[in-house]
Amino acid sequence: MPIPTETVGSLPRPLKLQEAYEDLDQGRITWEQLQEMQDASALDSLQRLEKTGELYVNDGEQRESSFATYSITDTLAGTGLADNLAGDGQFFAIFDDGHHRQLPRLTGGPFRYKTFASEYVTKNKAATDKPVKQAVISASMMMLLYPLEEELEGYSREEFLSDVCDEVEKDIRGCFEAGAERVSIDFTEGRLAGKNDSRNPWTGKNMLQEFIDLNNRVIDRFSPEERANIGIHTCPGGDCDSVHSKEVDYELLLSKMFELNAGYFLIQCASQEDKEAVYELVGKYSRDDANGVPQVCFMGVINPLSPEVESAEQVRDDLVAAAEHIPKERLGATDDCGFSPFSRDLKPSHGSPDFARDIAMQKITNRIEGARLASEALGI
Repeated sequence: MPIPTETVGSLPRPLKLQEAYEDLDQGRITWEQLQEMQDASALDSLQRLEKTGELYVNDGEQRESSFATYSITDTLAGTGLADNLAGDGQFFAIFDDGHHRQLPRLTGGPFRYKTFASEYVTKNKAATDKPVKQAVISASMMMLLYPLEEELEGYSREEFLSDVCDEVEKDIRGCFEAGAERVSIDFTEGRLAGKNDSRNPWTGKNMLQEFIDLNNRVIDRFSPEERANIGIHTCPGGDCDSVHSKEVDYELLLSKMFELNAGYFLIQCASQEDKEAVYELVGKYSRDDANGVPQVCFMGVINPLSPEVESAEQVRDDLVAAAEHIPKERLGATDDCGFSPFSRDLKPSHGSPDFARDIAMQKITNRIEGARLASEALGI
């Protein structure tokens, strides 16, 4: 079997769609009108991905407020917020360029999703004949909705976490039941947990092990056969062509992350200064038996934050180098991050989100061809 490839999830949203989200917030269009634009952009994403040769296609998260909040709010501004939430929660992340992203705040229980990702899978399956994948948010990201220090009256932290695990499990199972063949869990908060940023208090609480334990409470509800198609994505952020935690020592995360009993991992690497060190760490810590499933390591060979298009030969060379440390049968190729994880992202390094959308397809095409070349070079 040749080296497999897979997208992380998001693609840049057209400027017209981004403006439509703002129009909804301002009451200038209806929710149904926004949905029409989302559906058109999703169909375009699916058709473009089909042309690249990508095995598993998706809609590029065109219908989502963000990778982190699709389940609890219709827009980043809080239009369509789920029950028992307020819009003034803690920061999820403060990015290197100075902008930040804020989460809602839990005001009481019970915690319930408003939207499940299976809705997107159902729509995408009706629009393509190719296998579909879907990214979902982690239990550990939802954990950050609860107040950091105090407990909510009448709704304990443990009651909340139990509800979170149930909702995340339902989200994953629903995707498979709707026809998704792959489901990956976004875990960008994993690396950020090591930052200890005084402006963002949760990052100083040493929460990585809590995150891993909580996510395993969900993952361990699935059989080895199911977990073979459940992935984990990690990166140092990727919003407005900026990052939030790239300066954090990668080993702090990689030495712990493979405790997650998932079957595959989508791992940022192309934008690392020392890629060889990452290959070594992944080879050292990934497991060939994670409670009955080998952990396949999809290494990032594409940098979505840069408009420079990697060549297929560059991708090939990176994968051949990775194979020096990661067993060939557990090696894959991916992009470092989603291309636009939040619904409002003008892609400043690219000049426009529409241009970035075209560039993303060129990059994905070259990733797929590079993986084919690497497979030949490695005799796979």
